[in-house]
Amino acid sequence: MKKYILGIAAILLVSMSIVGTSWKAVEAPQTQQQAVKNIAADSLYNQYIQNLYHTAQLDSAGLNEEVFEKALTGFYNMKYSGLLHSKSILTIADFDQESCKKRLYIIDLDKKKLVLNTWVAHGQNSGGDKPSYFSNTPNSNQSSLGFYLTGEIYYGKHGRSLKLDGMDKGFNNNARERAIVVHGADYVCQETINQLGRLGRSQGCPAVAANLADKVIDAISDRTVLFINNSDQKYHSSFLNETLAANVALNQGEVLAAQMD
Repeated sequence: MKKYILGIAAILLVSMSIVGTSWKAVEAPQTQQQAVKNIAADSLYNQYIQNLYHTAQLDSAGLNEEVFEKALTGFYNMKYSGLLHSKSILTIADFDQESCKKRLYIIDLDKKKLVLNTWVAHGQNSGGDKPSYFSNTPNSNQSSLGFYLTGEIYYGKHGRSLKLDGMDKGFNNNARERAIVVHGADYVCQETINQLGRLGRSQGCPAVAANLADKVIDAISDRTVLFINNSDQKYHSSFLNETLAANVALNQGEVLAAQMD
């Protein structure tokens, strides 16, 4: 019976892979045997994504499942590359959403728990309530899309702040040069939304509420993944290899553990 179900899943996934989605990385040609193994892994991985998405209650928090899938895929690709430390924290700033919505999600993947869901600002030249323009250029005052690694904690003009390293060349790799960091800001609050109909905007930093800055920084510091998303943009990344992500998650036991829950 299990073989029959896997066979049906394989056929369906092969059909789906022909259509594909625009954000997935292009993969090298495979042997038939390897392709079948990867399809089986992808099937389990997709079940794992759905399990984690619903267990962490990301649906009720307003995060789109496909955005979560992209971010999680990047997490496992970066983990495979040896870029991460021990914390299994994934942070998503979903700029498909307006700034007045709580569009920052900090997720503990090990505990399958949404640690914090709060506001996050975008760059002043990226748009009004909902950002439409993104840049990797210094002095653009726009947000930059893609995957980041959290860096050092330091004290600057915004108080305690967290440096970021952009990992996607052409999209956010100038983050250090542009001083794109996580910091607290007084304009990230309900009062500003009441006055302006939106949050205040940064010079490109993913700024958070001043009273939550320490909590956010403590949660995501030490080389964890931050993903800034906007689905309308022509964004691509070498970290969006879903087959690699599926095999990493499967080999490390996360996927199989999820099936037993």
